[in-house]
Amino acid sequence: MIREKNGFFELHTRRTTYAFYVLPTGQLGHLYYGKRVHVDGEAMKEKHAFAPSNTINPDAEHPEFSYEQGPMEISAYGKGDIREPFLSVVHADGNPTSDFRFSSYEIRKGKSSMKTLPSSYGKEGDVEELVLHLNDHSYKTELVLTYAVYSACDVITKRAELFNHDEEVLKVQRLMSSLLDFPEDGFVFTSFHGAHCRDMYERVDQPLLPGKTEASVYAGTSSNRVNPFTMLSRPMTDEDRGEVYGFNLVYSGNHATVAEVSPFYETRIVTGMNYAGFLWTLPKGESLEAPEAVLTFSDAGFNGMSRNMHRFVQNHILRGEWAGKERPVLLNSWEAAYFDINEHKLLKLASEAAKAGCELFVMDDGWFAERSDDKRSLGDWEVNVKKLPGGIAGLAKKVNALGLKFGLWVEPEMVNTDSELFRAHPDWTLAVPGRDHAEGRNQRILDLANPEVQTFVIEAMSRVFSEEGVSYIKWDMNRIVSDAYSPSLPPERQGEALHRYMIGLYHICEVLFQRFPHILFEGCASGGCRFDLGMLCFFPQIWASDNTDALCRVRMMTNYSYGYPMNTVSAHVSACPNHQTLRVTPFETRFNVAAFGVLGYECNFCDMPKEELEAVRAQIALYKKWRKTLQFGTFYRGRNGNLHEWTVVSGDKKKAVGLLMQELSVPNFSSHRYYAKGLDPNREYRFTNRVLKHNIKAFGDLVNTVSPVHVKNDSFLQGVLSKFVKMDGESEDYFVYGDLLMNSGIALKQGFASTGYSPEVRLFQDFASRIYFMEGE
Repeated sequence: MIREKNGFFELHTRRTTYAFYVLPTGQLGHLYYGKRVHVDGEAMKEKHAFAPSNTINPDAEHPEFSYEQGPMEISAYGKGDIREPFLSVVHADGNPTSDFRFSSYEIRKGKSSMKTLPSSYGKEGDVEELVLHLNDHSYKTELVLTYAVYSACDVITKRAELFNHDEEVLKVQRLMSSLLDFPEDGFVFTSFHGAHCRDMYERVDQPLLPGKTEASVYAGTSSNRVNPFTMLSRPMTDEDRGEVYGFNLVYSGNHATVAEVSPFYETRIVTGMNYAGFLWTLPKGESLEAPEAVLTFSDAGFNGMSRNMHRFVQNHILRGEWAGKERPVLLNSWEAAYFDINEHKLLKLASEAAKAGCELFVMDDGWFAERSDDKRSLGDWEVNVKKLPGGIAGLAKKVNALGLKFGLWVEPEMVNTDSELFRAHPDWTLAVPGRDHAEGRNQRILDLANPEVQTFVIEAMSRVFSEEGVSYIKWDMNRIVSDAYSPSLPPERQGEALHRYMIGLYHICEVLFQRFPHILFEGCASGGCRFDLGMLCFFPQIWASDNTDALCRVRMMTNYSYGYPMNTVSAHVSACPNHQTLRVTPFETRFNVAAFGVLGYECNFCDMPKEELEAVRAQIALYKKWRKTLQFGTFYRGRNGNLHEWTVVSGDKKKAVGLLMQELSVPNFSSHRYYAKGLDPNREYRFTNRVLKHNIKAFGDLVNTVSPVHVKNDSFLQGVLSKFVKMDGESEDYFVYGDLLMNSGIALKQGFASTGYSPEVRLFQDFASRIYFMEGE
């Protein structure tokens, strides 16, 4: 609900209120954002009798005001607010001061789209908008602020558009998406950091002290170095208690979030496009849009905030027929074959995938032109008929005959210098003409700021996607930006290059998304180097990391879950030793972790032992039974330390799946409990586990304490016995109420503690895990 009364604006969702007002000077002042309240603007607004000493008075008629003190709704340099600004421009006369004052507003039902960037969407009954018009007091420039209120999700989005109505050119140094001021300090700022194979790996909690804290990146992508999603919370907030704000950005390029505590102990959060290297020339009659920012608040801890974000992403970011459709279980060829592929090898893999119960087979890199490694042929999107004699359609037909859908890998934004495309169009890449180029992964980035290049990519990909039988595309982007220079732009407009690249990319994605509505697109950028809401507008799932190690993945997926629903996170079971860490983790743990994302496999089924293939069949059958709950249920985080605990609950709360994973075993410690979350406290559930059979090799020499003959570790005899003798795992089976599951928890069977083993003992070694099922009437 949105309403205005006497210059006071109220934006209400089911559980939150956002309020601001027009100051006597015409500027916008912020009042409140938090738990839903009855607004009384006069009682809530800061009182001003005299401006603080050594500050600036911006308006002679109101000497009591200083913009440096007090919560503002937007801010710019020049009139005394020396905190982090919302926008910064330089006028034709060299003046860097902006003075935007309220002019008018409108309230409307539904959600408007943006001209050049993707944004959230909603039906008239789901969302309403407040549009504010502000004019610069001294120039013919207009700032339009648009707020969208998604009541059911407890989410508010904000965006800005700057118009130049003046005769002279305007230079825009920054235009952010959201500024949020709080009248006090004492917050903790949380950001998520990493690198390749450590995507979303580090959650960093920083108590805010006077000064600035920044989470920003200048990589040309939203980046795995720091994700655009951030949080602001009160100290002692935990997963289920305490106040927390979540912030995100519908954007895939350079971004920045700055948290500042002022000398007056007030807190400001500014988020939007990174202003480093940004300079936009805005001629008369043109406008510049800032990406849409997403804000949410919960007083139910981090899980409460995440539930808001998850509902919002699932209902107002993901779109198309795959947004609410169950995603298929796939086998990807990459770790089975890398570049060394051909039709015979791929069909053998696909045949095993079909027997295992997979639903989709994906041919990864290596299928086009002379592509035998990462040094050549990117950009030459013609099939290599030596590898695929029947072309893409021929292979797809044979894969389809096995009962599988078919998909393939592309990297449309890239080109190798050793390619026909680069030889024909060396000026089509981001590079400084006549200067040495800083290379990355033996490839360069196409200049998507150039409309001619956009057209090439659209048509080249359309030819590939139109091949009969293609139902899935993995869209990769394996490089960050260097030498950020667009040959298609004049020298004085190079500060626009990276944002124009993003506008071009979004145009390409939109055209292809509309042309091929039945294709399931999966995003990838060296793993999670572009995991953001902008790409999720076109790709409903994103490859979270090139690292498939289960121990790393449980940490990454936990961190992704703070801002993103798990059905956007692609997660694969791979071989061990893991190709990224060389760590060996239990096969069931690899499945248990991956099952909470969009499950796939990335290993060589042709070389897999019969016992593991049988395990894969059982895993996939189990996943399909619980897929709807796992992909579309409500996700809850529990403990997160040496023990990792997750629960996902169906919408009707009749079903739930839980995970308990251990990093390192603790000697002579045998007692664990599993605590569920989100259940109906008054519903009775049957709680069960997946009963396993354990290989005797897991016990090593200890088998000799019960074996009638001596069995040497790693011997031929041990290998033979392990094929026929299995140790029964524990069974958990209880009928209990939801309140017990959530509060008392289930006391699990005794863990192995070196004193004996039987089916009443839980084998729970390093990296072990269990998956639990709860079914109610």
